[in-house]
Amino acid sequence: MNNIAGIGVSGIIDQQRYILASSRYLDEHHIDYSPVDTTVGNSVSYLLADTKVIGAVSQGDAIKESAKAFIDHLKAQHLIPVLVTGDNLSSAQKVAQALDIDDVHALVSPQDKIQLVTQYQQDGPVMMIGDGINDAPALAQADLSIAIGAGADVAQASADTVLVSDHLPQIMSFLTLCQRSHRKQIQNLWWGAGYNIFAIPLAAGVLAPIGFLLNPMIGAILMSASTILVALNALSFTEK
Repeated sequence: MNNIAGIGVSGIIDQQRYILASSRYLDEHHIDYSPVDTTVGNSVSYLLADTKVIGAVSQGDAIKESAKAFIDHLKAQHLIPVLVTGDNLSSAQKVAQALDIDDVHALVSPQDKIQLVTQYQQDGPVMMIGDGINDAPALAQADLSIAIGAGADVAQASADTVLVSDHLPQIMSFLTLCQRSHRKQIQNLWWGAGYNIFAIPLAAGVLAPIGFLLNPMIGAILMSASTILVALNALSFTEK
């Protein structure tokens, strides 16, 4: 069996080639077919024997219970959620409506996902969350990428971080952890740089003309104190 990026899969059974693909594949190859009703919001794949449609599969995904809370949390942090999927527009809109997502892109190929990420990066940093093979290129392009642990291995390999479980709100905990770590780094940078900015010039005699000269021994003590402060500040870090 072979994967057709953004389209479906293909394989050979008894010397007959079969393809399970989306309607996009049929349209692009000008293959005649009777469209299956997608108004209920299901994703539809068509089974082809060579170039002849012989069947269709309609399936729907259940929205995770934690998904709505996750989207609400994103919005509370002034982060704009965007739904990008290779599914049909009807299915995408159904999910977007349930999760209150305004920006929706459907029937998107892996290459299109890269272009979308690049486009959004013109307005600021982009975080990409995905779990499939078709998400891997966009995960590599994003400024911060998170793969779902239960997803494809190639998606995990392309992402910066892998969410072990599929509990989406944990992503917010991860982002909070990153923000707190960044703040600690900035604080420790100033604690460490404070000595270099003030003590070293004073010990070198910058203010000697006005009668102030920092004793080198005092400077050494201040340097040790700044190191201790940095260590204590790092040890005070907590996740909450």
